[in-house]
This record gives sequence, C-alpha cells and structure tokens, in this order.
Amino acid sequence: MRRLLRNIALALFIVLVAGPIVTVVLYRFIPPPVTPLMVIRAVEGRGLDHRWRPMSKVSPALPRALIAAEDARFCEHHGFDFDALQKAYANNEAGKKIRGGSTISQQTAKNVFLWPGRSYVRKGLEAWFTVLIETIWGKPRIMEVYLNSIEFGSGVYGAQAAAQRYFKVDADKLTQAQAARLAAILPSPLKWRVIKPGRYVAKRTQKIGKASGAVRRDGLADCLS
Repeated sequence: MRRLLRNIALALFIVLVAGPIVTVVLYRFIPPPVTPLMVIRAVEGRGLDHRWRPMSKVSPALPRALIAAEDARFCEHHGFDFDALQKAYANNEAGKKIRGGSTISQQTAKNVFLWPGRSYVRKGLEAWFTVLIETIWGKPRIMEVYLNSIEFGSGVYGAQAAAQRYFKVDADKLTQAQAARLAAILPSPLKWRVIKPGRYVAKRTQKIGKASGAVRRDGLADCLS
C-alpha cells in the first residue's frame, strides 16, 4: 500500500508540477506548435491556419489594441488583475451582461496549455500555468505567444494568419485601424466578423482604436519593448 501511495504521489507530481514546468521552460525558447483548441477546431472541420511570427515582425499596433481591449493593466499586474475580477463579479451579480476578468496572461495559459471549459479543475490549472509563465517567460514572451495563439475566426490563429486572411498583408504591416478591428472580435471570434462587422463590433472597433492611442501615449505597453 505504501508503494502504491508513493507511486501515485510521484505520478501526481510529474503531471501537476514537473510536467508543466518543463513544458513552460521549453516554450520559453521554442514556438508552441499547436494548441488544444486548434486541434479541437480542426477535428470539427474548421481548418487550421497558423503561422508563427516573432513579435518583432508584428505591428506594435496589434499588442496595443489587445491591451486596450482585453487587459489595460497587462504591464502592471503579475498575472491576475484582482480589481478587474471584482468588477466582473459585481457586474455579473447585478444581472448585467456577463463580463470576464481574465488577463492576457491567463488567456495565454488557457489557450496554449488547456482545453476549453469552466470546471474548477481547469481554472486551477489555468492559475498554475499563469504563475509559471509570468515567472519563467516574462511579459514580452507572454504577449508574443498570445499574438500567435489567439483565435481570430474559424480556423484562423495568430496575427500573421489573421492579417493575411482579412487584410492581405503581413502582420508587421497592420495599421492601428486594422489592429482595432481584429481586437474587436474578441472574445467571440466565431460569432463576430472582422470584415463587414455588425453595429456592435463597429462601435467596439472605434472604442478600441481610441483606447489604443491612450495605451501608446500613457506607456501601457512599455513592458514589451
């Protein structure tokens, strides 16, 4: 019985501690080849267009737009924005439109390492991976991986694939307006459209475009340089 318990403890240590740490260290230096969501969507028949681009070959307008849209305190927090979580909880408790409080770091951890879902187990693993990437990768690498793993539409993943699909340009040629349009379809890229967007997405695009200017002016993306 003691041997069985030791073996179980060792297996849990490998799965929950050693394995994640080794994987995160590897992905600090090599591009994640594919994510669980990419596999799931491909099996669903949505295709897979994913072209890794280093952040140096992505227009700075896109990370600024994503920070404006998704996580204004990205450069300040250490993976978790507790103020945003509290506001999201209060908003949802009041019966208003459901609002998330996940940071870009949390979304990167979820996108790259985990399956879609809302279980407590998955959320716990998301928190663990968030701590790991914040500690081992740092902000520039987190943003670089995020830029290359975001779902921007059916079968479209990352900045380069999105820039080519929607605007017929490379990711380093994206304008601020184009970047805002890409950021505006998050977090519902299968529902909202980049090309010929509806009224809500068009209004959201304008808001993100203005906020992107503030991100640049106020140095909210300075941790990426």
